[in-house]
Amino acid sequence: MKPVWAVGLMTGTVLDGNVDVALLKTDGESVTEFGAYALKPYPQEIRDLLEETLAQALKWGFDGPEPEIFKTAEEALTRAQSAAVRELVTESGLTMADIGVVGFHGQTVLHRAPTKERLGDTRQLGDGALMSELLGTKVVYDFRTADMRAGGQGAPLSAVYHAALLKGADASGETAVLNLGGVANVTWWDGADAVVAFDTGPANAPLNDFIKAHTGAEMDRDGALGLAGKVDEARLAKLLEHKYLTAPYPKSLDRFDFGASMADGLELENGAATLTAFTASAVGKALDLLPHRPKRLAVSGGGRHNPAMMKMLGERAGVEAVQAETFGWRGDAVEAECFAFLAVRALRGLPISYPGTTGVPAPMTGGRIAG
Repeated sequence: MKPVWAVGLMTGTVLDGNVDVALLKTDGESVTEFGAYALKPYPQEIRDLLEETLAQALKWGFDGPEPEIFKTAEEALTRAQSAAVRELVTESGLTMADIGVVGFHGQTVLHRAPTKERLGDTRQLGDGALMSELLGTKVVYDFRTADMRAGGQGAPLSAVYHAALLKGADASGETAVLNLGGVANVTWWDGADAVVAFDTGPANAPLNDFIKAHTGAEMDRDGALGLAGKVDEARLAKLLEHKYLTAPYPKSLDRFDFGASMADGLELENGAATLTAFTASAVGKALDLLPHRPKRLAVSGGGRHNPAMMKMLGERAGVEAVQAETFGWRGDAVEAECFAFLAVRALRGLPISYPGTTGVPAPMTGGRIAG
């Protein structure tokens, strides 16, 4: 297949009110060209709607009929993200006729990992058929369900794209990719055939929720609070006993599996420092599980903008943490680019998840195609 222009969309569980939109020219195996990338903010009413939707999803817990608010939120975010795609394409001097496919991840409202007793469940809001109709192009969406129906974790799906990036950067096995979104996930590639990926623990979600509850701010901007605070080492040691952190991979998390309550009772700065230290320490435990412990992490996602987080990765995870930009990548765009890449793979029938990434029995493709 000749490389095509694809658009990737990502809205993380951190609920920062933005849609990541990225253009990528790819054949689903390597990247021919990095196109434009933009952060398109949702209007405030959609932010509020999504916050309420996540709250209702947590109460629902996959038990009984879906909350009515899902339909309202799904249409609203699909229309908003379709507009974001059209804007970026136009701003790039292209038309929708130039776009081969859109990879529409949607908004995760709930994710429940599988157990020995039952398959897992996941729900991403996103109407691919409506987006295809609005944009007049093919749309791949619902990337995770097929994986979970086959017994997989449904996450992380970024591994195959991270591995493609590593092929052009460092094939030694000494560099892994760490994405710090609402949840943190790591991808390690051995330079040949083996790819391992899993969620390491929380990233920004508990910290952001804690800051918002105490100050109304969206995040610990510039890591100022985390850098000013003192880590509650006794509390941290207790938190690090959580069985998830030493459980074998494949494994995945929902944004609510580790919450802001981990810092209950702590003063603002100390709470921020302790939650940041927990994220970094959990990454360290994850690196110990890999077949080979990498010396370096190429860090993407919003968490890399937090100097306290990056500093603590070095101190507490025992690894050199560098910005994804060090390798010529766009750290904010990687996850959106990933879904452009996966969409092209889905069109080609290529695998998007593997036994070493989500735990499916065999490599498998995924995503539903509309249009």
